[in-house]
Amino acid sequence: MTGWSKQLAKAAPSKTKLFFSFLRLGLTAFGGPAMVAYIRNLSVKRNQWVDEKTFKDGVALSQSIPGATAMQVAAYVGLRSRGISGALLSYVGFGLPAFILMLILAVFYERSRNISQIISLFNGLQVIVVAIIANALYNFGKGSVKSSRGFVLSALSAFLFWSGVSPFMVIIGAALIGIILFRDAEPVVPSTIHHENNGPMIKQIALLLLILLAGLSTLYIANSKLFKLALMMLKIDLFAFGGGYASLPLMLHEIVNVKGWMDHRTFMDGIALGQVTPGPIIITATFVGYLSYGFAGAIVAT
Repeated sequence: MTGWSKQLAKAAPSKTKLFFSFLRLGLTAFGGPAMVAYIRNLSVKRNQWVDEKTFKDGVALSQSIPGATAMQVAAYVGLRSRGISGALLSYVGFGLPAFILMLILAVFYERSRNISQIISLFNGLQVIVVAIIANALYNFGKGSVKSSRGFVLSALSAFLFWSGVSPFMVIIGAALIGIILFRDAEPVVPSTIHHENNGPMIKQIALLLLILLAGLSTLYIANSKLFKLALMMLKIDLFAFGGGYASLPLMLHEIVNVKGWMDHRTFMDGIALGQVTPGPIIITATFVGYLSYGFAGAIVAT
């Protein structure tokens, strides 16, 4: 039995249990990146689906690629437990409650945002959002900026953001400068890499990519507006290094500054709603999609 197969065989949950365990967690987990601790408690401590070292490797991998970290850790646990299908079930189960709740809130928001009491409510929530993002800035900075080089790069990037430079260009520039500044950094190689025949898994991944391309092609033919929405959200997620919080300025830039689909106040309301729902903060995409193109937009954006 190969190393990967042994991992799958160890305390492997049924696919039904995997889905409903993450669905239940998605209903109760708040806190953005802090949700990783809830996933660890579920998968390592309570159920032993993966061991501690394997889980830490998964967190390291999830943090090194763009996108919502907690969502990717959930997918990683499903992958290590039940393969590709397990990854999909964990991912969908974990994100589904936040999607449904955000969709309900978006419908309510659209129909009641002109009521004076609702306006007052969201004015208060926007102040809280600023405090939450400031706290996230502090925590990320404390954990990531550990040298004078890192501080200089962060300060330069912040200046470019405030100067109105496209966030995407800032990220690309920071990456290129980082290659030079941090060329002596030690690489982090997870210990759970197994050299074995992963042919079936590669075929499944290729199939998923074909499904994605087919979906985009269908949107391109059927509805060009939804196609552009899908491409924009894919681009945002592709550049969102650092988790869901990193996606917010990218989304604001595209939705508010470039496309003009909504104003700053409405977008801030969407972030506020993303904070009061469980699950990843990137679920603000559902809000943006619904207010732009209705239910179809909510699904495509998410």
